[in-house]
Amino acid sequence: MTLSDGGTNPLEMTDPRDTRFMARALELAQAAAEAGEAPVGALLVDPATDEILAEAHNRPILANDPTAHAEILALRQAAERRGNYRLTGLELFVTLEPCAMCAGAISHARIGRLVYGAHDEKGGAVAHGPRYFDQPTCHWRPDVVSGIMAEKSADLLRGFFRSRRKAKGDGI
Repeated sequence: MTLSDGGTNPLEMTDPRDTRFMARALELAQAAAEAGEAPVGALLVDPATDEILAEAHNRPILANDPTAHAEILALRQAAERRGNYRLTGLELFVTLEPCAMCAGAISHARIGRLVYGAHDEKGGAVAHGPRYFDQPTCHWRPDVVSGIMAEKSADLLRGFFRSRRKAKGDGI
């Protein structure tokens, strides 16, 4: 079943592969949280072999790089490994709906399938905000599956930001 946001209903069509790879992305997101970064994890998989070609978590603070989102870092790793910036047909698993920058990079890399966990109503660009893949100027659109392990992804994000606010004395 395709939803209006271009994704599929995870309650009706959850693929065990999606759950397995999203569980790994969540481990990466947890590592980001432990490093003081927003807990987002991403990995790229070759669907023909189920080999994980690249994995990363958010690192903009540690790298002093505003582009060091988990998706961008994973795309860079996979492109380096493949020796090609085109990553046609690969699957990207990410714990949070990609932002506009990451959606643009996903399109330029020609990712075949995007699987993400939690929606991001404020910063997302797939089902929210600019809805990047729905724009007529978007030259490549991956298949999109959303909501895989969404509650776990959202809980990790909420807990991380709640603890940061508490540490800063901003309350809960």
